[in-house]
This record gives sequence, structure tokens and C-alpha cells, in this order.
Amino acid sequence: MSATTPPPPTTPTVSEGTATSPTTGGGPRSVTTAHVPVVGDGTTAGSRARRRWRRARWPVTVLVVLLALAGLSAIARPTTSSTPLAPDNPGPGGGRAVAEVLRDRGVDVTYVQTVADAVAASGDGTTLLVAQSDFLLDEQADALVATAADLVLVAPNEYLLSAATGGAAEVVYDWPDGSAVREPGCEDPAARAAERIRSDGVGYALSGAGAGGSTVVCFPSPTEPTAGAYVVHEAGDRTVRAVDTASVLRNDTVPEDGNAALALWTLGAEERLVWLVPDPFDTSLTGGDEQPALALPPWTGVVALQLLVLVVVVALWRGRRLGPLVTEDLPVVVRAAETTRGRGRLYRRAGSRGHAAAGLRASAADRLAGRLGLPRSADAASLVDAVARATGRPPDQLAHLLYGPPPADDAALLELARHLDQIESEVYHS
Repeated sequence: MSATTPPPPTTPTVSEGTATSPTTGGGPRSVTTAHVPVVGDGTTAGSRARRRWRRARWPVTVLVVLLALAGLSAIARPTTSSTPLAPDNPGPGGGRAVAEVLRDRGVDVTYVQTVADAVAASGDGTTLLVAQSDFLLDEQADALVATAADLVLVAPNEYLLSAATGGAAEVVYDWPDGSAVREPGCEDPAARAAERIRSDGVGYALSGAGAGGSTVVCFPSPTEPTAGAYVVHEAGDRTVRAVDTASVLRNDTVPEDGNAALALWTLGAEERLVWLVPDPFDTSLTGGDEQPALALPPWTGVVALQLLVLVVVVALWRGRRLGPLVTEDLPVVVRAAETTRGRGRLYRRAGSRGHAAAGLRASAADRLAGRLGLPRSADAASLVDAVARATGRPPDQLAHLLYGPPPADDAALLELARHLDQIESEVYHS
């Protein structure tokens, strides 16, 4: 009977991209595996990207929403505004009532907020209304005066009035009763149609320095006849009118007295009206030159406010918050003997013999109480009596050693430590 030599065991081979796994038939089975790059900490690039996305998705979502709101607020311009004396402002301080009446009478009203737009839209057969002039630069005032349009100035500053009238009129300050009604006092058709108005107290007077043209002052002051609330300057084919009160434009005061009549006569003389309410940040000129740092778009404030809210929200969300105390493992294990020696060196360097003695006495008292079966809350008298019974020492001596005054020098401290060690030895051997 011949013996059959068993075949040598087959060593499974693994090629790149394959792995072997046992099968129920007893032989190895080749399984194809995908090549996945692994990072040094054991994670894949995909898992790390997913983890980062989970952490960042909420702030990214909030940022996208705020940017979308900022974009919508910048693109979607409301049909009305709250700008004082603006023709699209229906509030008490707006000028929409006068603008709508002018449109109903066939006047083409163009609302602009920059000097460059006002100059570009003004020309022959046009009335240019400057509703505010507090923020105008001198160069901007000169550009407005240089247009061919008739000018209507509402409460102009000194420079704009002087430039528009060629120096013939000047601003004077009169302080009568604001409720006093003023009569026209001149032959100007607009003033005669208004019949009466009330002045805010800042008026105009003839300076006598103008050259060319004719200038008249209407609605004189009750106390100063040479000063009036309304001035008309004509030079050639151009007319400049200035009124010292914004009541002729405001929605809440235009129905009073002759405000509406004066506004409609002065603003409706031509078929086209350019209504300028200068933006406080406008620095544009006729050539389009401007300072980029000051010429901010009108939606800058809204976007800046939303970005500020976003920064505050992110700061509150990501800010460090104090939570409950947790225990952590020490990075280095320090032996108790090393800690004791280190504390002793600190006491010695600081000369704190009292603290060192208190630590020796407290530790000795704690060990003695545990040896004698006393609770840790036992008072000094109970501990002294128990140690006295165990060692046979006088209670006064034990009380002095355990609860006495601090040692005076290093020698006394060493002596105290020696006595405490001796007492412990006597208790342990009793």
C-alpha cells in the first residue's frame, strides 16, 4: 500500500488592488478592492471634506442668505422714499403732492440726486429745482448755475444764492414771528398769485453789488422792509427764484396760505422740471469727476448694516462659552515625593515656616485620627485626649505640638517635625 503524498499548501497571492477572503469551500477567494488614498490620521480626503462641510454649512448658509437679502435690497428700489423734499416721499416732509399736481398739469418731472445728473438733464426750456443746498460744494454750485435752465432755489446757502444772482442778492437773518402772514409787496406774477406766505425767518435782501439784470425782493419782513422771503432775479432769458422756506414744497404745509400757488407758478413755468435733492455723499461734477472714497452708492448703508449683523451673529455663535469643569489627565505623571519636595522648597524660599508647620500638623492630625478611629470632624480636644491615652504623654505637651504657635526659625521647624514623627510612631506601636 503506497502512501500518497499530500500536495503542498497553496499560499494565497495578493496582487495590487485585490484581497483574499475565506470561503465556505475551504479555498481562498480573490476580492477586488478599490484604491482609497488614506491621510496620515487614518481618514480619507472625502471623510475630512464631509466633516468640514458639516461644520461650515450653517455659517455658509447664513452668509448666503444675508448676501441674497443685501442684493435684493440693492436691486429692488422702493417706489417711495423718506428723503426730505423728495418728489417720491409721501410723508409730511416730502414733496410728492406738488410733484403729482405738476405731472397732472403736463409737466415732466425728473428726480435726480447727483449734481452730474442734474446738469446733464438741464437745458433750454427746463426748470431746475435745487431743493437742498447744505451739502453742495462750491464747485457743484457753480456747475448748477452754469446750466441754461431757469433756477428755483429752496432755502439756498449764501454761496449758491450769490452765484445764481450774480451777487445781486444776499442772505440776511430776520427773526420775526413765524406765524405772521406776509403780503407780496412786488409785481412778480408768482408772488401775486400766492397772495401771502409765512417765512421761517431767514430772508434775502439786495446787496447792490450785482451787475446786469433786475432783482426784486417780495414778501417783505414786517420789521425790516428791505428784507423779504422771496427774491426774483432776471438776466436775459433766464430767471432765478429763491424762497427762504421749504413750506412751499412740504406735503404737510403746502395747502396752507399761498404755498401751493407759489410752488406751482415757479415750478410749472416750463414743460420740463428737474427736481434735485442732492445726496449728502455726492461729490460729482459736470465732467463726472468725483472722489471714489466719498461717492458711495445709496445702498452702502444697508449692506454695511447687514454685514455688521452678520459679524455679530458669527461672533456670538463661534465665541468661547464657559461650560462645566471637566477633569483631564496630566500630560506628565509627577511622583508625590517630588511634589512634596517642590512645595517644601517653595516654603523655604519664601520663609513660610508657619505654612510649613501648619501642613505638617494637619497631616499628622489626620493620620493620628484615622489610626485612633476618630472621625475627620473630631475637634482638637478629642484628638489630644485620644493621643494622650495612646502614648501616655501629657495633654498640654500634645496640644502644644499639634496646635501650638508657628516655629520661630528653621531649627524649631525641624524639631517640630521630629516630635510629630515620634508621636505618630508611638501611636502606631501602641
